[in-house]
Amino acid sequence: MRSTLRAKAIAVCNEKVAKKGETVGLSFYAFFANKNDDPELLMEAAEWWIKTHELDHFEKAVKIRGMISSGV
Repeated sequence: MRSTLRAKAIAVCNEKVAKKGETVGLSFYAFFANKNDDPELLMEAAEWWIKTHELDHFEKAVKIRGMISSGV
């Protein structure tokens, strides 16, 4: 996952946790606007989430933040 996507994902996770608490879940779609303006980046996130890590559609934001922060 490219560094810009990592930074964006961590920021989104931090924001969601701050607003809704440690149990908040999210999908990789949370890292993007409702408009598909960068399909290549969206597919990169989807591949990391679905193919590489076989994650469920919704996962805890703290789990995703931890995975991304650790370089997984």
